[in-house]
Amino acid sequence: MKIKGKTDDFIELKELGILDCGIFDNPEASSLTVLWFQTDNNEFVIDGENYHFTKNQIIFLTEFHKIKVIKKGEIKFLRFNRPFFCIIDHDIEVSCKGILFFGASQVPIITIPNEGIEHFQILWKMFSIEMQSKDNLQIGMLQMMLKRYLILSTRLYKEQHQFSEIKKESDIIREFNFLVEQHFNTKHTVAEYADLLYKAPKTISNIFSKTGTKTPLSYIQDRKMLEAKRLLFYSDIQIQEIAFKIGYDDIQSFSRFFKKQEGLSPSKYREKSLLG
Repeated sequence: MKIKGKTDDFIELKELGILDCGIFDNPEASSLTVLWFQTDNNEFVIDGENYHFTKNQIIFLTEFHKIKVIKKGEIKFLRFNRPFFCIIDHDIEVSCKGILFFGASQVPIITIPNEGIEHFQILWKMFSIEMQSKDNLQIGMLQMMLKRYLILSTRLYKEQHQFSEIKKESDIIREFNFLVEQHFNTKHTVAEYADLLYKAPKTISNIFSKTGTKTPLSYIQDRKMLEAKRLLFYSDIQIQEIAFKIGYDDIQSFSRFFKKQEGLSPSKYREKSLLG
C-alpha cells in the first residue's frame, strides 16, 4: 500500500512474495528503501556486486543503487521519499545520515537479534494498521513510526559495526561519510574533508583508527570506485567521460587508479560486466 500526501510526499509498505521483483526496476526520485528479509537464500546484485542475505537481515538503499534480483524469498518492503521524511532535516532525532543512508560506498546491513525480532514485528504490524487509517492524523503517525524504525535500525548498526560509543567521534564519522557522498567527484583528499569539518587531517585519521573502521582515504576511494563501476556497468558512457565525472583530468590517471583498486582496467571491467 502507498500513502500519498498533498506535497508529493509518500510512504509505501509492501510484503513482497517470491515472484514480486518488478518493484526494484522502478526507483522513485529522492526515495529511500528498507528491505527486511523474511526468509533465507536471497541473492542480489547491487551496483555490480553479489550479495547474499539471510532471514532477519535488513538493508538500506537509496534511489541511486542499481539492483538486480537473482533469487529472493519474502521481504517486508518499505520506501519513502524526502518530502515525507527528510533524514537530513531530522538527523538530530534519528542519526541515520551517513550510517543507514549515504554512508559512502557499502550497502548498510544489520541483523536483528533474536531478542529484537518481536519489537520489529510489532512495529511493522502497527505500521500496517496505520496505513489503513483515513483521518488527518495518519501522516503524522506514520512519520512517527518511521522515525522509530530508523532509530532501532541505527542502534543495531552501531552495535554490530563497532561504531564508536563516544557520540562526538561517531558524529564526525557520520558527517565525513555524508560529505564524501556529496563531494567525492570534486574532493579527493582527507585534508579537503577535514577542512569542511574544521578538523586537522590527523585528527580525522585518529578518530577512524579508534573505531577500527577503514581509513578515511579508503572511504573516499571506495566511493569514487562505486561511481565508476556503476557507470561502467550500467551505462554506455565513454571511459574518458567517466574519468571526468569522478574528478580525473585524464584517462590515464583514472585507469591507474581503477586498476589499483579493482585489479583490472576500466575497459576490461566493462567487458567482464557485459559478459555477465
